[in-house]
Amino acid sequence: MELGTIEVKKPLVREADGSQGDLFPSEARLRNLTYAAPIHLELTLAQGDDRQEPVVTTIGQLPIMVGSVPCNLYGMSDDERVIHGEDPLDPGGYFIVNGTERVLMTLEDLASNKIMTEYTERYNERIYVAKVFSQYRGYRALVVVERNRKNLLEVSFPSVAGHLKFVDLMRALGMVSDHDVVNAVSTDEDILTYMMQNLEESDCDSLDAGIMYVGKKLAPNQTRDYQRKRAEFVLDNYLLPHLNYLMPLGLKEGDEGYREAVEGVRLAKAHFLGRMAEACFDLVLNKRRIDDKDHYSNKRLKLAGDLMEDLFRISLNRLTRDIKYQLERASMRHRDLSIGTAVRADVLTERLLHPLATGNWVGGRTGVSQLLDRVDHMSVLSHLRRVISPLSRSQPHFEARDLHPTQWGRICPSETPEGPNCGLVKNFAQMVEISRGVPDEEEVVRMLYNLGVEHIKGDI
Repeated sequence: MELGTIEVKKPLVREADGSQGDLFPSEARLRNLTYAAPIHLELTLAQGDDRQEPVVTTIGQLPIMVGSVPCNLYGMSDDERVIHGEDPLDPGGYFIVNGTERVLMTLEDLASNKIMTEYTERYNERIYVAKVFSQYRGYRALVVVERNRKNLLEVSFPSVAGHLKFVDLMRALGMVSDHDVVNAVSTDEDILTYMMQNLEESDCDSLDAGIMYVGKKLAPNQTRDYQRKRAEFVLDNYLLPHLNYLMPLGLKEGDEGYREAVEGVRLAKAHFLGRMAEACFDLVLNKRRIDDKDHYSNKRLKLAGDLMEDLFRISLNRLTRDIKYQLERASMRHRDLSIGTAVRADVLTERLLHPLATGNWVGGRTGVSQLLDRVDHMSVLSHLRRVISPLSRSQPHFEARDLHPTQWGRICPSETPEGPNCGLVKNFAQMVEISRGVPDEEEVVRMLYNLGVEHIKGDI
């Protein structure tokens, strides 16, 4: 089954007699309906070389935010909104599920893909740490570079038990010569001394030896061939996954240029690790301070769009697995394969609606979707502008609860609950503006080149 273009229509209501009509929020509230629009996906069934014609089918219903572009109220005048039973002053920004208004809480989290430095105490020794939460397509991996008591750098990341030596990992990523490894970290004389100690402790002197070093750590007592494959898989998928976006879309193993693309991405990962190592040594040499986790430049806000993206990704994966199962079952029973019987729209719709109705989101978070507070107009605005921190309510977290100077103009200094939630549940300030990403990435690239940034190597 090949997936083609996808399209979200306008909210519809399907009556008992099979007829369809536009659905408006007021009707959804009165009739206890879900304000949702059908999702149309182009699917092509292929059996060997035999390909059927592409079929556009409805794969499910997507809940629509009131007042958003796909909403039927979008672009209406105040008089038209009144005709359709809406208050012209209603701000929108919420969903209607089974007739109840649900609002998605904005979640505050540490910025991903950004190098952060800190100290940790271990065995009465101060350990200097540089870490990054590397995030790619919903998968989040913590990569840590730390300097131990002997001034040696160690790296840890998911699926690797314990630590890997920094220089040996750099060799596995394709940075073979000592000169390249040192240059990837820094040309500073003080850091050079530390790097010489790391180079002396290294056991590997080639790319092959580096990959086998990682393979032995990951799969001890296995065959060399398995160790190599396991090491390459882990380096490509679990180490700094956010750099995997450098891989051209649709390029698969065996395609022309695949090996070169993989080597380019690994080299980019090696340079990023070099930057982390430099941050670690700068902290040791007092050339930088530890990063302030409460500074708002180190925070990111997950709004309704990000939360629905996470939910849709998981739901679509579930749908594809269900389609695969239905096709396999039909094939085993020697029935004719058809898209109509293989795609069950309820699978996707149920996975999208259940978290919105209960608040139990993907990733184990609870209370993400809440019943909209309709006591008065101010409480509606307050509820739509609420920001929730993921930190535990039961622990002190004094610094996280404090007002930070960078919250000026962004977070209201007075509107926060009393008691255990104090400082962890916040509200946007009256004049807040939320930046929503960069529309033109090429413009950013041009600005970087004008500032003197250069290519590392090749197309990376």
